[in-house]
Amino acid sequence: MTILTMNKKELEGEIGKVDAAMEKTITDMGTPIEYVNDEEVAVEVFPNRPDLLSLQNFSLAVNQYRGKAKLASFKIHNTEAPKGVHSKECKDYIVTIEKSVKKVRPYTVCAIVKGLKFTDEKIKDVIDIQEKLHNSLGRKRKKAAIGIYPLEAITLPIKFVAKKPEDIKFRPLEFPRVINGRQILGQHPAGKEYADLLKDEDVYPVFIDANDEILSMPPIINSDKTGRIVETTKDVFIECSGHNLYYLNKIMAIIVASLSRMGGKIYAMKIKDAVEGEKNTPDMTTQEMKFDYKDINRTLGTDFTDKKINEYLSKMGIGVESTGNDPKGPKGAAIVPAYRTDILHWIDLTEEVAIAHGYDNFEPIIPDISTIGSEDPRAKTKKVVGNILSGLGLLEVNSFHICAKDDVKKIHYDFKDFIELEDSKTARDVLRNDLLTNIMQILYQNSDASYPHKIFEVGKVFSLDSNDETGIKETEKLVVAIADEKPSFSDLKQILDYLFKMLDITYEVRNGEHIGMIKGRCAEVIVEGKVIGHIGEVSPRVLKNWKIKMPTVALEISLEDLF
Repeated sequence: MTILTMNKKELEGEIGKVDAAMEKTITDMGTPIEYVNDEEVAVEVFPNRPDLLSLQNFSLAVNQYRGKAKLASFKIHNTEAPKGVHSKECKDYIVTIEKSVKKVRPYTVCAIVKGLKFTDEKIKDVIDIQEKLHNSLGRKRKKAAIGIYPLEAITLPIKFVAKKPEDIKFRPLEFPRVINGRQILGQHPAGKEYADLLKDEDVYPVFIDANDEILSMPPIINSDKTGRIVETTKDVFIECSGHNLYYLNKIMAIIVASLSRMGGKIYAMKIKDAVEGEKNTPDMTTQEMKFDYKDINRTLGTDFTDKKINEYLSKMGIGVESTGNDPKGPKGAAIVPAYRTDILHWIDLTEEVAIAHGYDNFEPIIPDISTIGSEDPRAKTKKVVGNILSGLGLLEVNSFHICAKDDVKKIHYDFKDFIELEDSKTARDVLRNDLLTNIMQILYQNSDASYPHKIFEVGKVFSLDSNDETGIKETEKLVVAIADEKPSFSDLKQILDYLFKMLDITYEVRNGEHIGMIKGRCAEVIVEGKVIGHIGEVSPRVLKNWKIKMPTVALEISLEDLF
């Protein structure tokens, strides 16, 4: 949860007096008031609404909720000059992404916004939304980093390239002298804070203008010469770089929307990607999402008319177009603004309707059926397993049910039976087929923590099964891993011995093979004549793929038979 602090006078200029009624409106909208004083208004913004992290976008949302603003629309001025007119300015609105940067930070989206009238307060607003987006959608700059530059200080067109750290030399913001890329990571405060994002790379990304001036070294720092906006700045160049185009486009849309509401005119830039071709950014096109009014009413237990649902969606800044009637009932198409990141499915539209109606306005209904609840026996067993392992000093972890194909192949290099997600919005695009992959990722992500690492997870894995009505079989498994200077097979087997003793289960082990473990140092775990998993030393190939420097032992067993 993020706290958005706004200048009270400026906010009241956009939405009206912040009195008791307005405070209730803001809270009902889903952004509870943190505090209000003579100078500031602070509200809580939940992670699903990063588009509200600026005064301009927040005030638009409040006015839409009050019925005083329509669906946001944006005019993008084209980079192409009118036919028959020569315009060097338009011609140079280009950013070229060279192949060299593809392996370190492969994508960027860019825009130019003109005609801004900055004040000290508005500059603070821009810096504030930039940092809040870095820490939320940008995952502390790992997923996305944003740069904003005064257009008058740079010369278009621009190149996005990668260079050796020693060849990158410029004076970073708030630093007294010129230093190279590697020195920035060791000497500049921002470099020290975000050094982990580049420290293992052979080359670092940089934006360079037509005069070979370095604009910035993302995701670390801007140049002091070309990367500082001041009150006299009228036009700005904006770039957002990272690894996932979907999030880059969303972040850019949020920033551009905010600057547009400051009075700026949006100009597109042509992105010339050496690998993926040309395109124009920013992408401010709306998304159409079809839904059925009956589904919304059924989910909420209401009988709202179609017109009422349309009104509620409009209050939440979402337009609606009718798609006509069909035998199953009337349907609509929601028009979702480009800057909304939280509308992925019609169920999200249902939540918007509920917020617009007001949770306090729903009437509670007592169910017709009374039952006595009890804990699921499977959940009991999982809890017992967790308590036993925690008592042995192991730390329980919980990882995502979805992962990336490339991560699966770090262990199962020839695996092909992926269960793919349709239209995944992230790099995680398949259901996990084991727990060992995820546990190795956790060890990698915590490689700087003190050793030993002794962790476990209980969770579902998924496999294709034509006998199941869904075509997918879910299996509950347990994984345990120990990473240390000299972890032994015996240490892990002692843990398994104690676990099964406490569960009153007899088991045995015999020589076996697992694709992720060293041959000859791996055993099958057998209960009542059935192989339920493996225990052994993780192979050097897997450790190298995950950049794990410590030897590791692991076990993964199915809990289905134990249930």
